[in-house]
Amino acid sequence: MLADMLGWDYAKMSDLMNGKGGTSEIELAQLLGVCRIKPDECAHLLELFRVSREKGWWQLHDGVMPVNVRTLVEHEDAAIELIFWSLNMIPGLLQTPGYMRAVMRVWPSIPQGEIELRVDARLARQEILERGRVCTFYVHEQVLRAEVGGREVMSDQLHHLLRMLVRPHITLRVVPVSIGAHAGMAGSFHLMKFARIQPVVHVEGENSSQFLEDTASIKVYTNILESLDRTALDAEQSRRLITHLAT
Repeated sequence: MLADMLGWDYAKMSDLMNGKGGTSEIELAQLLGVCRIKPDECAHLLELFRVSREKGWWQLHDGVMPVNVRTLVEHEDAAIELIFWSLNMIPGLLQTPGYMRAVMRVWPSIPQGEIELRVDARLARQEILERGRVCTFYVHEQVLRAEVGGREVMSDQLHHLLRMLVRPHITLRVVPVSIGAHAGMAGSFHLMKFARIQPVVHVEGENSSQFLEDTASIKVYTNILESLDRTALDAEQSRRLITHLAT
């Protein structure tokens, strides 16, 4: 037993395994050593432990977001529900490869030689939808009307949305252009809900990510989503609009 090897009480080990905390960074390092975790993975887990003690953190990347945004993927994997607001583009989890390439080609910070690697990474991230994760997407109508990649690419993207919306765990709601001002005008974000810990909001920039989990921030972004919920078309109205634009 790990607890015996480390000289820990069984209750302490149980709390740690169930996400209740109760350990120090040194104790975690000892545990990782006993489990023979590789050095790179050990360093990553210790860094996660440090930031988990904060109520929000900012990840600044050099010139561009990495191909694999590991912290984000780990949070999405642990979440029981994901809620997205997208002001400017189709959310990444719903993008087709053609749409992804069209977007990435015009981002000056993305090396052209990395585009296919990034497409593969984003497609791998979409596998979370195959596991029945509850997802709600709010998108602005302008996102659906912009011909990203040209008419053929956008038509394929819209038909892909319709196919995805057949799944009972995926909901998409459109915020119509006709309402004018709305609560989400400050920008896109998504909120991740978990079984045992409070939600986390992720806000992505050109070369940085913010993870917010303090009570005040969660309330602000939750209020935005609640406002969007009141102003957006319902699921059936949204599906009909997408069908109309696709044809």
